[in-house]
Amino acid sequence: MKTRLTELLGIEYPIICGGMMRVGTAELAAAVSNTGALGVMTALTQPTPELLKQEIEKCQSLTDKPFAVNLTVGVVATAINYDDYVDVICNSGVKIVETAGRSPEPFMEKFNAHGIKVIHKCVAVRHALKAEKIGVAAVSIDGFECAGHPGEEDVPGLVLIPAAADQLTIPVVASGGIADGRGLVAALALGAEGINMGTRFVATQEAPVHENVKQAIVEMKETDTSLIFRSYRNTARVYDNDVAKKVLEVEKAGGEFGEIHEYVSGKNQEKAWTTGDVNAGMVTFGMCGGLVKSVPTCQELVDEIVSDAKQIITERLNSFVG
Repeated sequence: MKTRLTELLGIEYPIICGGMMRVGTAELAAAVSNTGALGVMTALTQPTPELLKQEIEKCQSLTDKPFAVNLTVGVVATAINYDDYVDVICNSGVKIVETAGRSPEPFMEKFNAHGIKVIHKCVAVRHALKAEKIGVAAVSIDGFECAGHPGEEDVPGLVLIPAAADQLTIPVVASGGIADGRGLVAALALGAEGINMGTRFVATQEAPVHENVKQAIVEMKETDTSLIFRSYRNTARVYDNDVAKKVLEVEKAGGEFGEIHEYVSGKNQEKAWTTGDVNAGMVTFGMCGGLVKSVPTCQELVDEIVSDAKQIITERLNSFVG
């Protein structure tokens, strides 16, 4: 498959495994990249820049295909020297970076100097336009269906993707609610140049999370997510587990964030992902979990998505106009 995104990134298929905290390891990124899609490591999964350097080197030993490093800025409570992480990325030979959270503008000069293409994740068209203005190579636009932070405007991908594509000249990557070949075709039809999937890649054999977590996705319905942190203007879409229900109770009662911090702490999130107790902490799944019915290898998943997309385009859609 050929789109502006595949040409820009030097990949075979317009599919990205978005950066995910705790999940975006060298092993998963390499497994995705080896399929012809783009794997993404997550910088802050590594607690120090030195460990990130080692993780990048590990990924480079596992694949000779392009992969990216995600740098999410300004969304954690602990103080982080992002410049140190940026230096490691720039000196590593990595040529693609996915940024999220705050604007990557403070780092663009350094990324550009090292020939690094930046894909910035946005939840609104105005944010995407600003990202284009500062020189990013592409934007990943997150619709309301996405896992994690969909913003506060509640615009679903069916509207947000073409709205972004209409106003941007750089490639748009569709994110949120996509789990299969149908989603890829829909995204392309709406004006995107590719797709970004997170939840779907969690439910793969190579994803470094407990099997119970993967099975929870397989058993999900499309209604099994909750929007928490709305009262704090920091909305997050998460799996509708015991922690999410407790957070919503506190928010409904007008409670402050300090009252729920322990429930959603990184420590409890780590416990949920690694022990398989999906009620132990906040677990970030998107609505597309309702479309996931299996736990394939990354190769099997990408092959199926590409095959189904080609069949839909050449057979089903063609039959309507042929």
